[in-house]
Amino acid sequence: MNVRFQNKIVIITGGANGIGKAAAAKFKSEGANVIIWDYNETQCQQTATELNIDFNVIDIRDATQVESCTQLVLQKFGTIDILINNAGITRDATLQKMSHAQWQDVIDINLTGVFNCTKAISSIMIENKSGKIINTSSVVALYGNFGQTNYVASKSGVIGLTKVWARELGKYNINVNAVAPGFIETDMLKTIPENILKDILEKVPLKRAGKPEDIANAYAFLASDEAGFINGITLSVDGGMVS
Repeated sequence: MNVRFQNKIVIITGGANGIGKAAAAKFKSEGANVIIWDYNETQCQQTATELNIDFNVIDIRDATQVESCTQLVLQKFGTIDILINNAGITRDATLQKMSHAQWQDVIDINLTGVFNCTKAISSIMIENKSGKIINTSSVVALYGNFGQTNYVASKSGVIGLTKVWARELGKYNINVNAVAPGFIETDMLKTIPENILKDILEKVPLKRAGKPEDIANAYAFLASDEAGFINGITLSVDGGMVS
């Protein structure tokens, strides 16, 4: 059995389903103590029970909630070793049809939420002189996508944050990297009309969507000792779309 993360404390935002749930299962299987953060209490409880892991119900847009949940984790486990900023939403519309609320919802969760979680948890990693932070961007941040002004802006911003934090936190032995998933078999993918999805997947050299486990594996690699000298990169896991 691979136990790369034996006794490591891992927080995964948006961990109740999809990619986040796959990541929770991956880290748990390799010996980590996993805590999922999600705003959906029912799904949180179901996933936590299924995987035998901890959870906090949280709105990562709220910095006060993030600080409170960080303290809860510290009280139980004493430290935090790995942060996976996985949570994200879409509110798609073309520019002229996009409401201010649609714009703000996506920015608040996908970008401000990443800021809130990293600000709170990186302070602990700085004290420890050790840590791994993985931020979830998207393949569309690298080439754009019709009808996703808000999502592309947020995920492009995540790449920018990753580069800055890699420079700022590297001196504390903290690695900060990003993963840019392509089209992955999640509930988010199911919202795309079938004819459009077929056209999209034809552009993928591997001619298929990825699986949540593909992204979970990338998270685990970047969080492992094997990736100890990798810092500030965005790893595309997209079947070759941006190769």
